[in-house]
Amino acid sequence: MAVFAPGSEDLLSLYRSMAAHYGEQPWWPADSVFEVVVGAVLTQNAAWSNVEKAIERLKAADVLSLEALHAIDHARLGDLIRPSGYYNIKAKRLKNLCAFLVEIGGLGPLADQPLSDQRRGLLSVNGVGPETADDILLYALERPVFVIDAYTRRLLQRVDLADGSESYEMLRQGFEAVLPADVRLYQQYHALIVIHAKEVCRKVPRCGACPLATQCPTGNSLSRSD
Repeated sequence: MAVFAPGSEDLLSLYRSMAAHYGEQPWWPADSVFEVVVGAVLTQNAAWSNVEKAIERLKAADVLSLEALHAIDHARLGDLIRPSGYYNIKAKRLKNLCAFLVEIGGLGPLADQPLSDQRRGLLSVNGVGPETADDILLYALERPVFVIDAYTRRLLQRVDLADGSESYEMLRQGFEAVLPADVRLYQQYHALIVIHAKEVCRKVPRCGACPLATQCPTGNSLSRSD
């Protein structure tokens, strides 16, 4: 059975190297907390540029609010968010999430709950998985929850801290067990992993340009084979 039990210095060393190379990363771009929530759903399997297009269409139609999205017709919502891809599925997920929020009284009551209740509630919504729930918790509600995505898995495997068989929860809890419960650290760390994966640690890695070269067994192995 896979075990993910990194040392704090293993993870902090990766963070410091990426931070020194890429610098401070911008916070999730949004004009409101609810916009972050919507973006967390739309960004599933979508480039952020396409998410932005979908959000701009929602703003232009004056429906980027909990009440408006809860009331809007499914087909109309799907058409508005079409640029984000899988628009019918995402429209259903957004409607489900809005129904949940309306039922509990909105984002305010959700924000007042203990973290464990917040996460449990979000995960109870049909179509909201762990990554989406944790995006909402970390970026919208500013709770110390580490987000695991495909880029994180790729990086951990390449630096030999994971083998790819670990569950989402095992990886999340592994980060949270050894890092300080610091919202800003978690936000920056996740953003740095994303930019690193897009610019360097791609499916076919650009190891020659990698700021983690001295810490990465995969990069060292590829360098020796050249």
